[in-house]
Amino acid sequence: MELKLRDIPVQIVPHVHNGEGDLHKNTFEDEDARIMLLTLAPGASIGRHTHTGEFEVYYGVSGRGKVLYEDAEETLLPGDCHYCPNGHNHSLINDGDVPLEVFAIVAKGH
Repeated sequence: MELKLRDIPVQIVPHVHNGEGDLHKNTFEDEDARIMLLTLAPGASIGRHTHTGEFEVYYGVSGRGKVLYEDAEETLLPGDCHYCPNGHNHSLINDGDVPLEVFAIVAKGH
C-alpha cells in the first residue's frame, strides 16, 4: 500500500509529552500502527515518554536531532535510525538550526 504522507493534512500538536514547541505531523493510522512524518522547529521537542505495548522507530529525513534514550544520548541525522523497544523510554529534540523532519512508525510490540 502506497502512503503519500505529505498529502495527508498536517496536525499541529503543542507540547507533545510535555516537550517544547509544536509538533507538526502527517499521520496514517490503522489497528496495527501509526506511520508518521514528524517535523520539529529548531528548539522544539517531544518530551520523554515510555512505550507500553508498542515500539517506535525514528528515521532521520532532514535536519539534525538528538534522541535521549534511557540514559544515553544519540544524534539523529538524515539516514540515521533510532529504535525504542516496548517498555523503554525516549525523547526527541531538534538541536539544529533548521526544521527536523523524521519518518516515524509506532507499532504494536507483539
